Amino acid sequence: MGMSLSSAFLPLFGNELDPSGVLVGFVVSAWFFSRIFTELPSGVLSDRFGRRKLLVSGLALAVGGALTCSLAESAHLLIVGRAIWGLGTALYFMSNTALILDLFDPDIRGRALGTFQGIEFIGSFIGAPIGGFVAGMIGYRRVFSLAFILILCSFAIAFTSGGLRRMGGGTRKGVESSVKGIFSSLTNWSLAVICLNSFSRMFIMQGVISTVFPLYLNHQLGISVELIGILMAFRTAGHIVSTVTCGYLSDRFGRKPMIITGLLVQSSCMYLFTIPWPFEILTLIGFIDGFGIGMAFTSLIVLLSEIASTEVRGASIGLYRTFMDIGGFIGPPVFMLLFNTIGSQLTFFSAAATLMLNILLMITIRVRKQ
Repeated sequence: MGMSLSSAFLPLFGNELDPSGVLVGFVVSAWFFSRIFTELPSGVLSDRFGRRKLLVSGLALAVGGALTCSLAESAHLLIVGRAIWGLGTALYFMSNTALILDLFDPDIRGRALGTFQGIEFIGSFIGAPIGGFVAGMIGYRRVFSLAFILILCSFAIAFTSGGLRRMGGGTRKGVESSVKGIFSSLTNWSLAVICLNSFSRMFIMQGVISTVFPLYLNHQLGISVELIGILMAFRTAGHIVSTVTCGYLSDRFGRKPMIITGLLVQSSCMYLFTIPWPFEILTLIGFIDGFGIGMAFTSLIVLLSEIASTEVRGASIGLYRTFMDIGGFIGPPVFMLLFNTIGSQLTFFSAAATLMLNILLMITIRVRKQ
């Protein structure tokens, strides 16, 4: 919930602090910059020393990042706060994902991860419209203050949890995970395709949906920040429904069909966004787009867990998330450049073409049954 409070207005706030627009893309992408260099090492450390230490440390950094954003009077300080916050979320999400994969057997892992992510995205569903309305009433910075309070509560819960200490607190004996070994595993075509899919998914989500899309809705279609928050919430609602239902379907029918279908749905929505529909129709398309993202998101991670061995699971997730972070970092400035030079329609078309290319790559991989 704390993470999603700013999703409706972040590029608008960045544009307010930097009217030239040069730094707007970096306000969004700074979230991923520091993560690029830490995801893989933190995965290795998680395999060796346990999940809890990194999870709690990540939440502490996220608290500091949210506080910094709430004090930002310039785009540069906002970028610094976003970078610290992003680093914290990298440690947190890598550790909790690895914990879920550790706890559940492969035949129900899709349902387990889907249920977990469904709960997570309920927070996003609530946060986006609240953030939009709070920003409209008392300003952008106060929204970050609210996020700071929420994440501080999360830190307190995790730090005092005895169950988390028992599950993920100790050194894991016999783990020989190494960065060199993980990178050499990229010669495995299936793992390479999964990482490229992870890159492309975040490249488009952050570059188009989180950066270009709010500007397009506000500046070109005249939709208010409050309504943008509602639209983002419906998109998250689609994500929630998808992660819960498609986790079960991927256990039953396979990960690959879910991923391909999800990419096809997303690509279609990129085209539909170029049409100036009424707000109600755009909200429906946003819901469908979120559903498609959820189909691919859950299945990609579970497919990764079935390809990588248990001994290097944390490091494999770190590699997957490194590619995701690179996409999240370069996506906003790249798509802002496209948006300012070739216009919104061709920007959305280029995103749709990227998703279709990922479908072709996914078709080529072979998945062995565990």
